[in-house]
Amino acid sequence: MRLLILLGFAFWMVACTPSGKQTSSKEALSSDSIQYAQGFTVQRFDTYIMVEVRDPWDSTRLLQRYLLVDRTKSVPGGLPKGTIVKVPVKDIVIYTSVHAAIIDQLHETDKVIGVCEPRYMDTPAIQEGIQAGRIADLGEATSPNIEKMIEIGAERTARDGGFEVLVRRGEIGIPIIEGADYMEAFPLGRTEWIRFYGLLFGKEEMADSIFKETEQAYLSLKDLTANIDNRPTVLSEKKFGSSWYVPSGDSYMAHLIEDAGADYMFKDLPGAGSTPLEFEPVFDKAIHADIWLVKYNQSSEMTYNDLRSEYTPYENFDAFKKKRIYTCNTGAVPYYEEFPIHPEYLLKDLIWIFHPELVFGYSPRYFREMP
Repeated sequence: MRLLILLGFAFWMVACTPSGKQTSSKEALSSDSIQYAQGFTVQRFDTYIMVEVRDPWDSTRLLQRYLLVDRTKSVPGGLPKGTIVKVPVKDIVIYTSVHAAIIDQLHETDKVIGVCEPRYMDTPAIQEGIQAGRIADLGEATSPNIEKMIEIGAERTARDGGFEVLVRRGEIGIPIIEGADYMEAFPLGRTEWIRFYGLLFGKEEMADSIFKETEQAYLSLKDLTANIDNRPTVLSEKKFGSSWYVPSGDSYMAHLIEDAGADYMFKDLPGAGSTPLEFEPVFDKAIHADIWLVKYNQSSEMTYNDLRSEYTPYENFDAFKKKRIYTCNTGAVPYYEEFPIHPEYLLKDLIWIFHPELVFGYSPRYFREMP
């Protein structure tokens, strides 16, 4: 059968073979030095590379183990338990626009044969493949068209129990890569996952080069704010339904705001993801925030009147009254596709917002002053 790799969210996917303690007695030849990422490790053996992905909600638990084997050679015996992936991979299905952008950075979009939710895929090479019929539309990421996935990528069919159940249990023989990169706390930690994906495509040197260039650019920008004393206070996001999903204190956004020379209002909130809060506690804590960052997705530019019409109490924040709101229309700029690999782009935008004198003449990539 043809090999098909799924790049999906760790909280949804289940790998096709169980993880467990290593049973091989072989000693690792070397371990790659992972500098920022907390979610994965790499060990190299004579006949395979072992990548272990940690559970982002419980760092003491192993989420999955991947055994990368040269596809031109026979699978070696005595391997530990884990998902065997023959590399470089040939045919892949991707679930997210973030992973589409990563694969594009590695110049491997020709390996993509299917995507979920193509309406969110802004990568030109992916859109061209969809339009030309080379890349299949597999529906929603939460309920992908497994029958079509098998049709485009494998000769074997499921035996029983329903296609979705079988793909979750791994019984159609499709290795599933669980990407927990989105749960990394540090911006460069999320970027460093490109080193894992580079291993899948045989693009180690390219992936390392992309990471090192990004690291250098990010740290150079961070140095600009190292001695800043005047740090504006910052509120982020807005209500979604009944909840305000506030970036937690150990999230990548909290770290970006800090690195850009500002004081994040919810830096003491535990966790590396987002925390849903009701409006009142957000208002009580952040009513006097100097700056408010808002992301949205709509065809027209959001204005203060739009924001007030959406939820009238917004007008009571100091940042609203003083016209200190900065917005990012994610439907008009490739925000979600770019910043996981290039957090320096977002960092420079934030420095422009908080300390424009440090990046004089810079034209922001994502954020704008709300009109």
